[in-house]
Amino acid sequence: MDTTQLRNAYQTLLDATSTVADAGETRCTPQDGGWNAEQILAHVTLVNATTIAAMSAVAAGINTTYDNRIALDTWTIGRVITLAGGTTGLRDRIQAQADALCTLTGPTLSEPELDTMVPSRLLSNNEVLVDQPVPLRELITGLAAVELPGHTQQLLDLLPRSARPKS
Repeated sequence: MDTTQLRNAYQTLLDATSTVADAGETRCTPQDGGWNAEQILAHVTLVNATTIAAMSAVAAGINTTYDNRIALDTWTIGRVITLAGGTTGLRDRIQAQADALCTLTGPTLSEPELDTMVPSRLLSNNEVLVDQPVPLRELITGLAAVELPGHTQQLLDLLPRSARPKS
């Protein structure tokens, strides 16, 4: 499986993280009550860890599931921020996880493993998006095409309009 889109999505997210951190916006909470930058990054690390766990289980021939609810839990998000040491630690963790995910996705998993159906439950904003088996490959492509770009935009939206990078 080609990991170019996944690598690019991670690089774009990390670039946005640096832009927001350099602007001093890591703890700024949006007016709509959404997450600040550290909470967004902690959420991403939890999604990454869940994805790595599912991929590793498939590679080991173990039955697995995929459930992102722990990545939405505010206590867990706060704990991850503390354990990672804040923004810098979260960025480093995301970079390491991105490397691991791209390595597992690329040459490590076979096509039949990528086609393994994984019972999945995905929520966003208290709404169930997926509650059915999904091929592991789709969990990975969804990360690259939807999850990471969405959180990249969420980070950039923390910046004042005048400070946002031009698209």
